Amino acid sequence: MKKFVNDPKEFVPEMLQGIAAANPDTLKYVPEYNLIMRADAPSDDKVSIVQGSGSGHEPAHVMIVGKGMLDAACPGDVFAAPPMDYVLETTKLLNSAKGVLHLINNYSGDRMAFDMGREMAEAEGVTIGTILVDDDVAVKDSTYTVGRRGVAGNFFVIKSVGAASEHGADLDDLVKLGERVNSVTRTMGMALTSCTPPAKGSPLFELGDDEMEMGVGIHGEPGRRREKLASANEIVDELVEATASDLPFQKGDDVALMINGLGGTPISELYLLYGRAYDQLKGRGINVRKSYVGEYCTSLDMAGCSVTLVKLDDDLVSLLDAPAEVANRIF
Repeated sequence: MKKFVNDPKEFVPEMLQGIAAANPDTLKYVPEYNLIMRADAPSDDKVSIVQGSGSGHEPAHVMIVGKGMLDAACPGDVFAAPPMDYVLETTKLLNSAKGVLHLINNYSGDRMAFDMGREMAEAEGVTIGTILVDDDVAVKDSTYTVGRRGVAGNFFVIKSVGAASEHGADLDDLVKLGERVNSVTRTMGMALTSCTPPAKGSPLFELGDDEMEMGVGIHGEPGRRREKLASANEIVDELVEATASDLPFQKGDDVALMINGLGGTPISELYLLYGRAYDQLKGRGINVRKSYVGEYCTSLDMAGCSVTLVKLDDDLVSLLDAPAEVANRIF
């Protein structure tokens, strides 16, 4: 393994320290809870939006803390859910007069940590709403989940509720909004290679030089099947078919199309994939109204991609177009 690592046990804290150091005017690092939070949070004028999940998916979630997005993120170690006390203390620190919103990707460890943290925080008088994200169409259940997994489509839930929160939306309205966005969002990914967690020091799983995993999870969980490597067009066609047919998306629909890199795929290849996906949707009579190409939810250094489709309406487009400022980037 060749990586920029000191002590693998300190990999996540050192990363978080670097994020805060690079954004001193807007972000605050609380090392006791692996917490990255907005420097101006909490505010009694808005609901505080909090997410956790494991590390290793950057920029999700610690690099999308900021105005119009998350108010805080408290990750666990690489590919590990945050401890319950991280969730509890983060929730208490972010407590607002308008309440706290928990966004949870559908993984067993995340759900357990946030359920327990919520119960304890509510016992101390904190008002909490919850949204469960489960946009992955690849498999119904996996080692990590009960039901579909939460993957890159999580971005659209965060962006929508983040924008609405900035405009003063109440907690109940944010929960309804997030659930609505999740209900029209579909994702499927695939892997060309495995990934290497710093603490393990070797690939998480093995893929032959001529193999690929269709429907892989962002922690390397198995997908629909392992098969011989196909052309880029064949790969995109299957991912588009899987996502577009699941809702299903129909002729005349306006959509957001995201081609998300899993950490080890060059941006040039992602745009190549986007072009094919765009043409496939156009051939179905589906209108791509908003486009996203880049790394939004990764799996460390995995070579691979995911395709996300979101059915749009004018209200959702307005929320996605709202300004946001996060970790040296503006969405």
